[in-house]
Amino acid sequence: MPTAADLPAGRVAWRPDPARAALLVHDAQRYFLAPYRGAPLPEMVANTAALIAVARERGIPVFYTAQPARPEAADRGLLTEFWGPGIGGVIDADPAAADIVTELAPAPGDTVLTKWRYSAFQRSTFGEQLDELGRDQLLITGVYAHIGCLATAVEAFMRDVRPFLVSDAVADFSRERHDQACEYVAQRCGAVTTTADALAALSAPIPAGATR
Repeated sequence: MPTAADLPAGRVAWRPDPARAALLVHDAQRYFLAPYRGAPLPEMVANTAALIAVARERGIPVFYTAQPARPEAADRGLLTEFWGPGIGGVIDADPAAADIVTELAPAPGDTVLTKWRYSAFQRSTFGEQLDELGRDQLLITGVYAHIGCLATAVEAFMRDVRPFLVSDAVADFSRERHDQACEYVAQRCGAVTTTADALAALSAPIPAGATR
């Protein structure tokens, strides 16, 4: 995992605001986390769980993405040509492969979005839901940093939603890919932060009269 000292220089000085932020737990399904053996998975899961706990405590909306277990070929589209059948290829052997891992499981009041493409915004009502909730900041956690997490950050930026990639609450295929995602977000579309800094910001008092 990158530390605070490892983070790339950013172009903006954004800070998460508990009255404006939403939290996204991206693709934290058993299928996607199964290949990890040890670090950085335990740290990513623990950090994401800490963010979820504070978000729920502060009334910050928590969203999840989850790919369907048995998508139709037309719905999976070009993903099959790049990645094969995905969860559908293992679901018979592991019926729980599509489940979000227990440590990060959704709670009543959280929102689970069906995930169709890299970006959480594609073919979903995610953008509209953020608008309705008055949320224009998005903290991004989960996997994989340089694929879906990055694509979601880019699309958030294009929708004027400020993305925050939480550097030690995402994981990737390698440290190289992880750093690639952090560098791109910091220089092109958002802010890169740590779990500790995000928790401190989200725990700050919400000013009287702020819209939640």
